[in-house]
Amino acid sequence: MKVCFETFGCRLNKAEALQMEAEYLAKGWETTKTHKDADLFVVRGCSVTRRAQEDCEKLIAHLRHRYPAKVIRVCGCLPQATRSKTREDSEPDEVPVPIRTARAYLKVQDGCAGKCTFCIVPKFRGSSKSVDFVRVLDQAKRFVDAGYHEIVVTGCNLALYSSQGKRLHDLLLALADIDAGCRIRLGSVEPEIGTLETVRAMSERPNICRFLHLPIQSGANRILKAMCRPYLVHDVDEVISTATALMPNLGLGCDLMTGFPDESELDFTATVGLLKRFPFSKAHVFPYSRRPGTPAAGFPNQIARTVKTTRARQLTEAALAARQKFAQSFIGKTVELVIEDAQKVSGWTGEYLPCKIEGSVVPRKKLVRARVYNVKGDLLRAHLIKEK
Repeated sequence: MKVCFETFGCRLNKAEALQMEAEYLAKGWETTKTHKDADLFVVRGCSVTRRAQEDCEKLIAHLRHRYPAKVIRVCGCLPQATRSKTREDSEPDEVPVPIRTARAYLKVQDGCAGKCTFCIVPKFRGSSKSVDFVRVLDQAKRFVDAGYHEIVVTGCNLALYSSQGKRLHDLLLALADIDAGCRIRLGSVEPEIGTLETVRAMSERPNICRFLHLPIQSGANRILKAMCRPYLVHDVDEVISTATALMPNLGLGCDLMTGFPDESELDFTATVGLLKRFPFSKAHVFPYSRRPGTPAAGFPNQIARTVKTTRARQLTEAALAARQKFAQSFIGKTVELVIEDAQKVSGWTGEYLPCKIEGSVVPRKKLVRARVYNVKGDLLRAHLIKEK
């Protein structure tokens, strides 16, 4: 029997899909990327935006039409999906370890207690639930034993992690101490006051990747308040200023939404100013999507699509220029990367820049050091530093 996985959305969805894939393999299933060869389709959907949900539903409709006799299992953040839950204490610890990817994805939290006016996710994933602290460490050790040299920590809202009196910064330090030869990469984390402790923890261990991604959304307090975000611009400034002071050459990522209802030119200018005020190296820019079932969908003064598109393009252009400038700063420097593509000998640096090693053969999943000699766009070109 063969199963085909189709996964949409964030790293959390990817982590859940990889774990499910491992469980199918343990039961004797084979995986396939070809629809016609599959006996079962597992579609892990996303409803963060209306377009994301529509893309998922189009695929499901296509599969049902093209393969009416085959079984389709829908899960993840879709209205018709079964809500994801953390494993109960009575379930066995020895779940299969996903081995297909070059980096391991470690789910430590699910759900969200937030009430953001643009977001539908809490309706599908429920309130915040954290995976038991000891179980997280046990799973991380099993990833290391399986040969992984990078573990990506994922969750729906990582800032809410709490188990046995341990918060996210405690978890990061504990994970980093499992094996100095395994990198720990933090997923997206809200820029709240508590994030300062997480930033300080990142700076204390060299094997925690120097990349911090913040879903900031807007640089205007008026819009953040309308969104019901749990922070204001000065909180963002404090987190970023602390992080960049503690970790030079920090890769700094963000999510920026433009065109939220009633966003004025002044509000948009404030977001542009935030993007230019700090050394961002990666920005996910997207126009506001009117999501049915959320408060913001009924807000007055909805922004015209043409305005949203124009503003998103301006932010994207500014973000790309900043990313290329950041990449250029690595010429002549030494970087670390986990090889994800053995044929191209390429992977991602700790700062989350793509890097290609020239003139060397390196196996997939291996953690190596290289010296950057050139940059093309945001791609680092480097030579392998051979360990003595």
